[in-house]
Amino acid sequence: MTTSLAPGAVDALLFDLGRVVIDFDLARTLKAWAVELGTDPSAMMKRLAANDTFHRYETGQVTEAEFFAAVRDTLGLKLSDDALRDGWNAIFIGEMPGIAPLLARAAQHLPLYALSNTNDAHIAHFSEHYAHLLVHFRELFLSSRIGLRKPNAEAYDHVVKQIGVRPERIVFFDDLAENIEAARRHGLKAVHVRSSADVAQALDQLGLP
Repeated sequence: MTTSLAPGAVDALLFDLGRVVIDFDLARTLKAWAVELGTDPSAMMKRLAANDTFHRYETGQVTEAEFFAAVRDTLGLKLSDDALRDGWNAIFIGEMPGIAPLLARAAQHLPLYALSNTNDAHIAHFSEHYAHLLVHFRELFLSSRIGLRKPNAEAYDHVVKQIGVRPERIVFFDDLAENIEAARRHGLKAVHVRSSADVAQALDQLGLP
């Protein structure tokens, strides 16, 4: 399903952070942890994701120390919490190419919000290193702070209520198809982001100069 956008059609823009605003690569973390990557680094994250502690960390239900203990157990590592934290934050590459001027442009015309599945270690890191991007957002809805993750229905319901406008008046930008589909099921307009060009095209369709 393609989202139809037109000038005057929305009252707020909602952005995922990872691979929409801030780029990342899991292989960087695994390399920092000296984990053998093999041919599929994502397989390692699947092993972590299969451990319920990962999801509970992303919804603020377990501490950083408990999460790192689970990482050590799941991946067979002997690293300290500090070393694991450094590697965990090594995942970030930098801002998505071209996104900074697009956020500045959009923020001149509409309120910007973010909805991201993340955790306290990453929040501390990107809040410091990417403040120049985050300054454009009126509010950040971060899973470990609100206790809710995409694509769960409750996450979208919570954000729509907090923003205070009808869901069909919100455009949501995300890089994962499952999150896009869930947002559309809850009435939001949604744009599947593969690069910043998708964000630029949406802003053009909304008539934002």
